[in-house]
Order: sequence, then structure tokens, then C-alpha cells
Amino acid sequence: QVISGGHYDVDCYVEDPNGKTIYQETKKQYDSFSHHTEAKGVYTFCFSNEFSTFSHKIVYFDFQVGDELPILPDMNNRVTALTQMESACVTIHEMLNAVIDSQTHYRLREAQDRSRAEELNGRVSYWSVGETLILFMVSIGQVMLLKSFFTEKRPSSGGAGT
Repeated sequence: QVISGGHYDVDCYVEDPNGKTIYQETKKQYDSFSHHTEAKGVYTFCFSNEFSTFSHKIVYFDFQVGDELPILPDMNNRVTALTQMESACVTIHEMLNAVIDSQTHYRLREAQDRSRAEELNGRVSYWSVGETLILFMVSIGQVMLLKSFFTEKRPSSGGAGT
């Protein structure tokens, strides 16, 4: 997920150790991708920002390797039904995983909103400084204009005098 920067979009691709592209998307703000590996080795993933080179981006990604271990020992090899306690443990575990996913989602939204708020704060600060400068210039102009109303103009002493 793109947290901040530009139009909140980025290109991404994933390659297996043989160089085969197993995932490729362009200009995405967020996406999810699951893949069960068939070949051992180094998998390459790349986030590209070449279409908006002037704006920096912050990208969050979560990388999980391997299957989740069973909650209870020998849970995959059971032939009998789960007891009420074991069933409750499985349900609680699934709910806790949902809570973890929700917390991650809310953390990402908070980071995104914080970035927007800080950008907005910067803009408000610049506008405030600009308005203050304009206010001072107008005030000085008004004082000078008002002062010119009350100054007496003296006649120039030319060559004619009686």
C-alpha cells in the first residue's frame, strides 16, 4: 500500500528465481498477492516510481513466508471432532488474526492521514506568513497615505518675490 507521495500509486512486479514474472501491476495504490512457491531460491520484487520521479513515496508491504503452524498439536491428523475448548481456541485464534489485520489497516490509514495533515499544516503555515506580509505592506501603505493628507505643502521659492 502506498502511504504517501504523488497520486498514491506505484508499479510493482515479482519474479521467481528463474526470472519468470509471477505478478505485475501498474499504478496501484494497494493490492494483495498470494503465491505458493514451487521453486526454491531468491524471489525478486520491485516497486517502481518511474512515472512520477519528482515525488517520493512511502510504501508499506507485508511479506509472510511459510504456512501458519497449527494451534493444537496433531490438529491436522485428527479424525475426531474438536472438543468445545479446542473449538473455542481455534475461534479465538481466528478472531485475533482478524484483529491484527484490522490494526494493520488502521495503522496504515493513520500514517496516510498524518502525512496529509502535515502537508496541509505546511500549506496553512505558508499562507499565514504570506497573509501577514501582505497585511504589513497594506498597513504601511495606509500610514503613508494618511500621513500625506496631513503634511503641508510649502510653496517653492522661485525667482519672483515682492
